[in-house]
Amino acid sequence: MSTLLAALTACAPLACGWTVHVAWLRRRLHVARRDPLTGLRTRDAFTHRATNLLKDGRAIVVLADVDHFKQINDRHGHAAGDALLKATADRLARHVGPSGVVGRLGGDEFAAVLTDRHGAAADLLAHLHTTLAGPVDGLDPAVRTTVSLGWARAADFPGEDLSALLRRADEAMYAAKQEARSGLRRAGLGRLFATVAGRRSGRRGARTDLPVMGVAA
Repeated sequence: MSTLLAALTACAPLACGWTVHVAWLRRRLHVARRDPLTGLRTRDAFTHRATNLLKDGRAIVVLADVDHFKQINDRHGHAAGDALLKATADRLARHVGPSGVVGRLGGDEFAAVLTDRHGAAADLLAHLHTTLAGPVDGLDPAVRTTVSLGWARAADFPGEDLSALLRRADEAMYAAKQEARSGLRRAGLGRLFATVAGRRSGRRGARTDLPVMGVAA
């Protein structure tokens, strides 16, 4: 018995050290999966969670891009730009909630996947659009911008994976920006259907079946 006790006592520091090491590794992995500025998931971590959510046909893939972000950085400084990105990330995360996922793809571009349980995607996205366009606490009121949104419903494109749906959302978002720039947006219109010559796959052929969110005033 004493031999066993002595062996256990000798192994205790090793076991303790291993437990601490495992906890440290888990913490490092968690940090690596989070964007250091916004706290959102990085692209790889977002992809893993989003792919699982897309198994539900009610899932909606959303792409969000801060309008005129470079001008804000140039005019008001990078601190203001960072604060705007953080505010956008926080608002997206609150709106999507724990049942969905939000990630920062890079720069001023964000992606989200949420589940439209009540068939009210247009209303959900219109509300999000308004929320993202609000002023940011602590910043000069002049530091305001809009956020362009594009989205695609998984059920509308059966068999397409996250990458393909993100391309569709990107085309829709680009069309929203073009609508705003050309002055064709009508007040109060929450959902548009546009012929798209998008930045990515749209260059290979326009589509007319892409849902687009208008740009907030």
